[in-house]
Amino acid sequence: MSQWPATELRRVTANGVELNVAITGEGPAVLLLHGFPHTWRLWTDILGPLSERHRVIAPDLRGLGASTRAADDYDAGTLAADAEALLDALGETSAAVVGIDAGTPPAFLLAMRRPDLVRRLVVMESLLGRLPGAEGFLADGAPWWFGFHSVPGLAESVLTGHEAQYIDWFLDSGTHGQGLRPEIRDAFISAYTGRAALHSAFSYYRALPTSARQIQEAAARRLTVPTMAIGAHPVGTALEQQLRPLADDLVGHIIEDCGHIIPLHRPEPLLGLLKPFLTA
Repeated sequence: MSQWPATELRRVTANGVELNVAITGEGPAVLLLHGFPHTWRLWTDILGPLSERHRVIAPDLRGLGASTRAADDYDAGTLAADAEALLDALGETSAAVVGIDAGTPPAFLLAMRRPDLVRRLVVMESLLGRLPGAEGFLADGAPWWFGFHSVPGLAESVLTGHEAQYIDWFLDSGTHGQGLRPEIRDAFISAYTGRAALHSAFSYYRALPTSARQIQEAAARRLTVPTMAIGAHPVGTALEQQLRPLADDLVGHIIEDCGHIIPLHRPEPLLGLLKPFLTA
């Protein structure tokens, strides 16, 4: 028997899409937003420990996992609206919001738009559009898959039938070659198998120019929500450097010897940072 409360899976309608949402625990809400190529199971090792003091809410993002494969609207602004509507549907008037990878831009935009709703903000292993500060990370150009995923229709045509090999590359490189436990690895591959699943995933990359504009517009204001930026390999301190000029209250951390998939590769050091920050 687990020492943690059971995790319940719910279907929640939010902003016109049906989200598959894992919920556990009681207390102040914590909303966890995953990235690519993940589902809510990215947070498997985080859910229980956080549920000791929090109501933890971990959706599959729009179009990913078991959530609605929307035809369009994969920009960060719409994803932020999804998150806001999800919290409202669950009766939450305040939440700490944690985003990694593709979950970071919507987490940031939600904090900028609704500082009354977002109690604390944690962002990890991502960049925020074209905001200054990431020049070192981008010195050799954006990661190769950004261009590949951005061409309409191309990546899903090439990869259908080869999803496991492709997703495994991200899972292995994101854990310094260690890979993931079989049940989580299999769940991720299943979630990204088939042309429709791939199309939704790559729609995030095709919406990046729109997301970048939304981030640029938001950055005209101050980020007033207490914020923690966590880096590992490969993003490092780039995200913290992007946030530094506009954040009123920012702390940055690097988790050493850790790949991009922080919550599954190094959950203990991550929890060591999250728990005190979220309960402060």
